[in-house]
Amino acid sequence: MGIKTLTIKVEEVSQAYAKKFGIKRDSEWFLLKLQEELGELVQSYLKMTGQARKKNKTEEELRTEFRNEIADVLSHVLLLAKHYEVDLEKEIKEKWLVWTKSD
Repeated sequence: MGIKTLTIKVEEVSQAYAKKFGIKRDSEWFLLKLQEELGELVQSYLKMTGQARKKNKTEEELRTEFRNEIADVLSHVLLLAKHYEVDLEKEIKEKWLVWTKSD
């Protein structure tokens, strides 16, 4: 699945979630929600690496939580980019992929 399709699907889920819980998704929300998810990713990383309390979770549960938090962060990056009409594929090509070898 490409970035554009993934973004559409994530947007649909986010809109449904916002409607269900009465959340106003404005510019501030998109950025703050990403920050919240980054915090949760750091917290799960600390637990997974033994640098925080594991709260009786198994190693597999901790790894699953970490993977889930990475997915949350990526999803919120996609939402933020969509909100500000950032073409992520274009930006990645121009910022990152210029360093790859050309064929």
